[in-house]
Amino acid sequence: MNYSEIKKCDIANGEGVRVSLFVSGCTHHCKGCFNEETWSFSYGKPFTEVTQKYIIHLLEPSYINGLSLLGGEPLELENQRALLPFLKKVRLLFPEKDIWCYTGYTLEKDLLGESRARCECTEEMLELIDVLVDGEFKEELKDISLQFRGSSNQRIINVPDTLKSKEIRLWNDDKLQGASL
Repeated sequence: MNYSEIKKCDIANGEGVRVSLFVSGCTHHCKGCFNEETWSFSYGKPFTEVTQKYIIHLLEPSYINGLSLLGGEPLELENQRALLPFLKKVRLLFPEKDIWCYTGYTLEKDLLGESRARCECTEEMLELIDVLVDGEFKEELKDISLQFRGSSNQRIINVPDTLKSKEIRLWNDDKLQGASL
């Protein structure tokens, strides 16, 4: 897997101050994508053990709330396989920090149902993610006033609560949202 960028103190891609990893590779090719160069799986630099140690070091300060995964597409099969062992390390070392993941896939249809986005890593990866911002960016639904998302079709999902209840639970929302999974 390659990555395009690591942001040390990101406040735009999740709650609080975060470390953000922008992975390379995306097959969605959303019109109006803000990060089009990351569509190529070969863009950027290799995601090595040295890169992982660097990100872990960046996560150490107490003022860092957690890790955000963006892209490209973190949930492309190749990226899931590279990210899963890394996320296990992050969770083990920093159980108090949260993990956010931005994906063009939708939770029910693509990640929990049978689709090209599922592989042997998907379920375990979802169990490590706290918040999933799902759905492709839709330029015609772009709204710069939305918190932590680019278009109004995208949802901010509380993954642990959703997996436990088998009903979509939105982040920062006590009310049940949507249909059963």
